[in-house]
Amino acid sequence: MKGHVVVALSGGVDSAVCAALLLEQGFRVTGLFMKNWEDDDRDGFCPSAEDYQSARAVAEILEIPLHAANFAAEYRTRVFARFLQECEAGLTPNPDILCNREIKFDVFWRRAQALGADLMATGHYARLAWHQGALRLFAGRDPDKDQSYFLHTIDPAILPFLRFPVGDFTKTEIRARALALGLPNADRKGSSGICFIGERRFPPFLKRYLKGVRGPIYTVDGQPMGHHEGLMFYTLGQRRGLGLGGPGEAWYVADKRLADNALIVAQGAEHPSLYKPGCRTAAAHWLGPAPGLPWQGLAKIRYRQHAFPLRVRPDPDGSGGLLLEFAQPQRAVTPGQSAAFYDADGVCLGGAVIRAERGPQERVHAVPQDR
Repeated sequence: MKGHVVVALSGGVDSAVCAALLLEQGFRVTGLFMKNWEDDDRDGFCPSAEDYQSARAVAEILEIPLHAANFAAEYRTRVFARFLQECEAGLTPNPDILCNREIKFDVFWRRAQALGADLMATGHYARLAWHQGALRLFAGRDPDKDQSYFLHTIDPAILPFLRFPVGDFTKTEIRARALALGLPNADRKGSSGICFIGERRFPPFLKRYLKGVRGPIYTVDGQPMGHHEGLMFYTLGQRRGLGLGGPGEAWYVADKRLADNALIVAQGAEHPSLYKPGCRTAAAHWLGPAPGLPWQGLAKIRYRQHAFPLRVRPDPDGSGGLLLEFAQPQRAVTPGQSAAFYDADGVCLGGAVIRAERGPQERVHAVPQDR
């Protein structure tokens, strides 16, 4: 035996094949199912129950033990409370990134160690490999499923204890493996939506916890268009749910103006106001030695986005954050979301939370695109 690995067995096909691959590699494997959300239980709807039954069926076929843990209290205080706080401030946070740092690769890892684990594994589409003398996080081989973006804030000290077996495969190959193994969830739909909360109609869900403040809607030219129910219920680039009709192309959210609680909209998916030449961020989190600044490399500002070239330099405002200058303007640069940084070899270097768009008056230098 190579050692004892505890796998985050979620009930989905990725974690199921993750466990199977580790067994093939000679590890002793234990499954650990996490329940991190309980608010729906009292309404008679428990989405995690179906997930647990799927995970249990997989464990039986693979003949591995399965444990269950309830981290709902930790999730509420360390992830969901912050999510609500940032939404209330008009930001658009990414709870999946915070959940990975606070729950999956902290609370879960400590529980796995209590079960005697030498290592822990998840079904993330990411890779670990030695690069220039250090163990580094790489993007997954499947560009349409790469999930390294969600992992850029984890503690780098945990990297030697992690395994991401599915990161070397495409989603199609993983489903084929599951079918060949006779796993019952081979065709199960992949999860989406808020981490551990699932797919929701976002405004009604958020209204259970926060009260929106009604405000005006203006076009980018200052023309009144109606009223919104609270800035927290909208995100930059959003088209659905605005309640704006009329002739011409659809309307999109171009800005959330906190000073006067105004939602700013633009007509047409390619309206120039939807694109920004750069942004400011909070202080960065690095998964290894910080690159010397200014630095030119690649970045993603959302999941499933192809990395694009940019220049990164210290923000001259003295905040300790970064100033990102994009080679080409990017659509829907959203405060509260994160920018993850990559080098030309696909190493995920770390990232930072976007805190403001670049002002139009600020000069943006050209960034070479031949990387």
